[in-house]
Amino acid sequence: MLKPEIEDGQATLADPQFRADVLAGLTRRPRAIPARWFYDRRGSELFEQITDVPEYYPTRTETAVLRDLSADLPALVGAGRAVVEFGSGSSTKTPILLEAVSPSAYVPIDISGDFLRESSRTLSAAFPNLLVLPFEADFTRPLALPHTIADAPKLGFFPGSTIGNLIPRAAVDLLRAMRVSLGEGAMLLIGMDRIKDASVLVPAYDDAAGVTGRFNMNLLERINRELDGTIPLDAFRHEAVWNDDRARIEMHLKAVRDASFTVDGRDFAIAAGETIHTENSHKYGPRDARILLRSGGWTPVREWTDADGRFAVILAEAQPERPAP
Repeated sequence: MLKPEIEDGQATLADPQFRADVLAGLTRRPRAIPARWFYDRRGSELFEQITDVPEYYPTRTETAVLRDLSADLPALVGAGRAVVEFGSGSSTKTPILLEAVSPSAYVPIDISGDFLRESSRTLSAAFPNLLVLPFEADFTRPLALPHTIADAPKLGFFPGSTIGNLIPRAAVDLLRAMRVSLGEGAMLLIGMDRIKDASVLVPAYDDAAGVTGRFNMNLLERINRELDGTIPLDAFRHEAVWNDDRARIEMHLKAVRDASFTVDGRDFAIAAGETIHTENSHKYGPRDARILLRSGGWTPVREWTDADGRFAVILAEAQPERPAP
C-alpha cells in the first residue's frame, strides 16, 4: 500500500520504486542510491541553480557549442523531424535546437512531472505553432512514444552530459533503449563532457556557494519527507571527489559522526567517515565517446566542441545493423 505524503499542501503517494531503491541502497555495501531520485521538484529547481554557478562550466559551454553548430544541423538532419528530449528538465537549451531544425513536434520526457509540465507551458508560449507533447516517464527503458509522432522521423536530444551519470554498462543499455524508442533511421544529438584536470572538475561539483551540496543533501530531505525517515541531516556533508581510474566525478553524502535512523520503519546505522554514494559523472575522451555510442547502436555522424575541447556535442544515427565486418 502506498503511503500518502504531503507536498505543497497536497497529499501525494510515495513512489514504490523510490522506496525500494532507497532501502536497498542503504542496506548494500558500499551504500549507494541512484541519482535519478535527486529530481523531485526541489531537486530539479536546485539543479537549475547549479547550472548558473561560476564553477559549473558544462551548461554554458554546451550552450555555446549548440549555438555554434545550429547552422550545420538543417542540412544534416533535414526539416520536419519530431524532436524527443530525454530528461528535459527546464528545457533551457531546447529553443536553440528547435529554432535550427524546424521540427514537426517536440516531446520532452522527464521523471519530474510538475517541473515537466511547467517547462512545457513555457516552451509552448515561446513556440505557439509547435506541437508540444510532454511525456512523464523514466526514459531509461524503451518507451512507446505518443502515437501522434509514430510515423515521423525522429531526432533525439540528450544534452547536459547526462549520459555520464550512468556507469558504462548502463549507459550502453540506455543508448540501446533510446534506439528502440526512436526507431531505425532516427538521429541523436548528445552532449558529453570531456576528461580534464581535477582542479577544474571538482569545483564544478563542489561550488563555493554550496548549491551542489544543497542539491545532494536534498535527497536525504526527500527520504525523510516521503519515506518517514529520521535521518539527522547534521550528521552528513556533501563530498565530491575525482576518481581517475574510472574517469568520473563521484558525489557522496559523508557521515561526519556516527548516526542511527529509520526509513520506512527499518533501522539503519552509519559510522563516521562512511558514505552514501549518490552520483557519478563520467567524462569521455573523443575515442571513448565514439566507442560508447557505437556500443549502444548509434553511428557518429558529426562532432563539435568548444575551442578548448572541454565539452563535445555529437550527432549520431541509428543506421541499419549489419553483420561483421
